Amino acid sequence: MSILVRYAPVPSSTTEQYDEVVRLLGEAGVFPADGFDFHVAFRADGQLFVDEIWDSQEQFEAFGQRVMPLLADVALEHSGRPQLCEIHNIIRRPVVR
Repeated sequence: MSILVRYAPVPSSTTEQYDEVVRLLGEAGVFPADGFDFHVAFRADGQLFVDEIWDSQEQFEAFGQRVMPLLADVALEHSGRPQLCEIHNIIRRPVVR
């Protein structure tokens, strides 16, 4: 079953730190990872948030083992563990070709 993962970096996290992590993940060839479906980063009330959809919790956790050292390298800290939610339904806009 697919899951939604909601990260809440500490309030002092910057989009520059986020961009650096994305760059490092791309250079390392680990993102997008197996089981990854969707990623969105956004600011709300001045704080950075990241939501992702994964095919399974196991695939998300395997990716976490690879990404945590990169987060430490750029000092992008999370305010606790990410929130995991089972997804009931996903509706997507049709792809127009």
